Amino acid sequence: MAVLDDRGTVMRWSGAAADLLGWAAEEVCGRPVRDLLARDCPKLSGNGVPAGDGRALFRHRSGDSVAVGYRALPMEPAGESLLLIAPTSRVRQWGVEANILRAMLSQDRIGIGLHDVDLTVVWTNITPGMFAGAALPRGSRLTEVPNLEDAKAVEADLRRVLESGEPLIGRPLHMRSPQESDGYTHLSLCAFRVDDPDGTPEGVVALYADTPEQQRARRRQKVLHAASDRIGSSLDVTRTLRDLMDVLVPALGDVGWADVSEAVLGTEEPPRSAGGGDLHQRRVTVVPECDAESGALYRPGEPIPPLPYTPELGSVQRGRPVALDRETVANVLGEPTLLDRFVPEHGHSGMWAPLFARGLLLGSVTVWRTGHREPFQPEDAELLAEIASRAALSVDNARRYARERRVAVALQRRLLPPATTQGPAAETAGLYLPAGGDADISGDWYDVIPLPSFRVALVAGDVVGHGLNATAVMSGLRSAVRTLADLELDPSELLTHLDDLVQRLGQEMEEDNSVGATCLYAVYDPVARTCVVAGAGHPPPVEVRTDGTTRVLRFAPGPPLGVGGLPFETLTADLEPGSVLALYTDGLLDRYDGDLDAGLRWLTDRLATMCVAGSDLADVSRRFLAELGDAPRRDDIALLLARTHAVPAEDIGDWEFDADGSVVSDARHAAREKLAEWGLEELAFTTELIVSELVTNAVRYAGGPVGLRLARNDVLVCEVTDPSNTQPRLRRALWSDEGGRGLFLVAQLSTRWGSRYGRSGKTIWAEQPLIPRDVDFAGLV
Repeated sequence: MAVLDDRGTVMRWSGAAADLLGWAAEEVCGRPVRDLLARDCPKLSGNGVPAGDGRALFRHRSGDSVAVGYRALPMEPAGESLLLIAPTSRVRQWGVEANILRAMLSQDRIGIGLHDVDLTVVWTNITPGMFAGAALPRGSRLTEVPNLEDAKAVEADLRRVLESGEPLIGRPLHMRSPQESDGYTHLSLCAFRVDDPDGTPEGVVALYADTPEQQRARRRQKVLHAASDRIGSSLDVTRTLRDLMDVLVPALGDVGWADVSEAVLGTEEPPRSAGGGDLHQRRVTVVPECDAESGALYRPGEPIPPLPYTPELGSVQRGRPVALDRETVANVLGEPTLLDRFVPEHGHSGMWAPLFARGLLLGSVTVWRTGHREPFQPEDAELLAEIASRAALSVDNARRYARERRVAVALQRRLLPPATTQGPAAETAGLYLPAGGDADISGDWYDVIPLPSFRVALVAGDVVGHGLNATAVMSGLRSAVRTLADLELDPSELLTHLDDLVQRLGQEMEEDNSVGATCLYAVYDPVARTCVVAGAGHPPPVEVRTDGTTRVLRFAPGPPLGVGGLPFETLTADLEPGSVLALYTDGLLDRYDGDLDAGLRWLTDRLATMCVAGSDLADVSRRFLAELGDAPRRDDIALLLARTHAVPAEDIGDWEFDADGSVVSDARHAAREKLAEWGLEELAFTTELIVSELVTNAVRYAGGPVGLRLARNDVLVCEVTDPSNTQPRLRRALWSDEGGRGLFLVAQLSTRWGSRYGRSGKTIWAEQPLIPRDVDFAGLV
């Protein structure tokens, strides 16, 4: 050491400095330190004082040069500095030692504890996360560690090290795991004494490290954690088995594969079997993939050939893993040419474990080690069996889910109407796509219901929930809509009845299976060319006009079905013939992270582009399907497209009469003339009878005005409208009755008849085929 003033002059000079450079203090003090340098030091300040730390070449008194490392430290009072000098070799050694010590103290696999002469901890890097949750805080003793067994005996061993100076090597330690009552962490303890420069003991350094047994337990725990984290996250059998093999390779083995029963791939249960023969298994995955592509192993998709019965096969069929080697496999196969198909190249140690669940052999998993890796141990087989057991449950769950999903999809598709329909009111095309990926089947549906007087009801709905329960509810609602539609109710009244039904269903079901749905119901009349729409929590329909423009038929939406207590409102819109009306479920709009408005804009734009005049609606549905792509969908999608038709004005006869008995003959005359104009004279007699009976009843019981309409298309429709809301009733009159035969006569002369109600009054209608059929008038008497 040397003390320098603010000009770099040596003021004091230590004996160690004299020994290092050969200069005595009286020869150096008062001289600039620059004079002692063999060459200029780049870190000398302008006044000749060294700055910071670095290396320099000093001049020895003998004339030789001495390479040193130095560090300049400022002192008080200001202006003085302390210069520390050491040989470069010594500095390098200190640096290496410091780096080694720093590396040891910073890692977390070897615990280090420095104990003083009283065995109190004065420094440690052991934290609670290193060994079984135990810490070794400063100021503590080993006897204060609660889960360290034989702590007093360990301290006695450290005391002997302190007294004798003999190191302690490989003493086993056992620490109880706080997570498991019967679990232990096994450590190895090494200890040595630390002396001061005079040889006086200052303490003991203790090193704690995992034993091979503990390292294996740690690896086992790591593999189990990876298995629980990855396996079972998918409801797809193939994906589950791929996740299983990704856990096992390379953590447990170098090459592995999974085989599964063909019945499981078909979502069925595998048969209970024992003994050799064809196990009807197929390879699903091989890891690494390069081994399947370049080697002779069976590749994914290939069937596994029949196997002869062996004790190993019997163990697997009973749910137990077995150890394998090349010789064992060769003896089992009995065919040397097949060996390379069952054993990977350089494979020397293998394990075969069953995918066993509910007493059924779903498949098997095989893992091999190759090269210089050590053979499998019995504990490895136990680990593989545990992981395979977990995977088997996930495979079985995925199989059962796939089966339920397949049944739900098949049932839902069978419940939907034909993809395309043709009718006098509209031609339609429907599209249904179930949810994809791990999502479940929902209860989306659409329907096309022909109504009397050439009208048609268009329906779209979405049931809350998933799976078979949602499909069953959807089936019930679709049947209810069809039944209510036959009553020819106003759309708002139909939804009210449907809402009551959903509430009753919800009360009948369990609490965790609540029922709810949205529904859109529209009735299009090709004679009036109007569409009446009502909705229950459902997105509005979109109209594409013949000129390519679009509009959203917005109306005040009612609450979803099942809420109750709120009314449903209707919207009446004029539709030009040839326009396309699109009904859909909200799954079609779910393209922009829940932004339904953006989804509706996208849908409207695509409809305007695709639904051009003359386009085939089935082709439009296929184009929509292509645009939706193969990406997994979070919700079902239902889309119904309807191109409207209209009954031409020349095919309609419309009259209105006063409520007077004399107008009955006028009505018959008007009907007869219109039928003659249409060339349907053969229907004149039966039509006049129907008109006469219906108009007579209207005049007699309802009052005026009385409307009469004839319309022809694929059938002839006769409608009589009156202002009464009285329900007409069909009855068989006795031979002595003077009346009561009118509606009975109408029912016999027509193929079907009925009535519907408007905001004021009712309409009674009757249909006849355009080719008259024989009528047994004698049977009507």
